[in-house]
Amino acid sequence: MSTIYALGLVLLFLMVLVGGKQGWRSFLSILLNFGFLFFAIVLIEFHVPPMFVTAVTGITILAVTIFMGEDDLRITVTAFYASLIVLLILIILIFFVSHWAMVQGFGNEDSDDLEGMSILIGISYLKVSVTAIVISTLGAIAEASIAISAGLTEILEVHPKINNSRLIDGGMAIGRQIIGTTLNTLFFGFFGGFLSLFIWFAGLHYSIGTIFNNKIFVAELIEILISFLGVLLTVPITSLVMVKRRDQVIDKSAETK
Repeated sequence: MSTIYALGLVLLFLMVLVGGKQGWRSFLSILLNFGFLFFAIVLIEFHVPPMFVTAVTGITILAVTIFMGEDDLRITVTAFYASLIVLLILIILIFFVSHWAMVQGFGNEDSDDLEGMSILIGISYLKVSVTAIVISTLGAIAEASIAISAGLTEILEVHPKINNSRLIDGGMAIGRQIIGTTLNTLFFGFFGGFLSLFIWFAGLHYSIGTIFNNKIFVAELIEILISFLGVLLTVPITSLVMVKRRDQVIDKSAETK
């Protein structure tokens, strides 16, 4: 048994042990999302327009992550609508940012690995870069939208007559509680993944200016900043979507009682 299979079985065991049926569903959603990502790579390889693949794959992954991660439709529907709006905004933003930053493709540090290989694959590296950044933001968006939607659903269940402005304030208050931890999660994930490159920079005595103009470093930094921006947008957008859906949420709450 390989290390990957062993770690996968340990993950499955712990998810089922802690989460029960919901843990099993969450593990299954991971496998499904991995399959969708692999299928997206195949589609791009066969020259299906990357932006189309990005939109379809992003929507599919959000749907699987949100609806398989929570049973309560009051929470999941609101979170899904909010995530779609944020996804659309980020796709537009990422396209322009990637175009202006010109960080698509490979950096000088990749030259040894690419030696003897052709990079004329017939696909726009800009669009591939947009696809990679969008997919990397999906988890943070889904997590934030579920957290905000769940909190606001609880508020509406306890105080169904709360006015819209106070409901939005409640969503913003919940958002302020998760923003700090989300930023730290994204930052340390970025730092941990780039630790070997940072050691390389230090060993070769890169200046601060050289580091901040390095294509690989800037591409990853943009990815982290876009992810955090997606979380920031998710907070008010999820709150506004909940305001629009408050009657349906209240009606469903009454039915469950």
